[in-house]
Amino acid sequence: MGERYYTQSHEWVLVEGDTATVGITDFAQSQLGDVVFVELPDPGKMVEAGDNFGVIESVKAASDLYCPVSGSVIEANDTLGDNPELVNADPMGRGWLIKVRMNGDPGPGLLDEMGYAALVGGSL
Repeated sequence: MGERYYTQSHEWVLVEGDTATVGITDFAQSQLGDVVFVELPDPGKMVEAGDNFGVIESVKAASDLYCPVSGSVIEANDTLGDNPELVNADPMGRGWLIKVRMNGDPGPGLLDEMGYAALVGGSL
């Protein structure tokens, strides 16, 4: 199992070697409400840490998604096209968004679990 980090914009990243899996946190999905649509980049797209990589829409609002790492998208979770509710049901697992082959270390400013819990008032 790799190391999981969090962003202040409520994304998580699981780093395993040079591969990073990115999703939104349970806190984020609970704030969004029922997710109805997710727009994700195609494999091969280059992403930079801190840059927008997609959009997530819920019954309440649409929110930009920000990448915590730099590199090349190697996979997008195509299952979310037909089942965007997976983001609500399992945001830290089957509701992941993209996988990135990193071209270096994870981006700056990432939080560990304790730092993120402090940011959101103690609940992950």
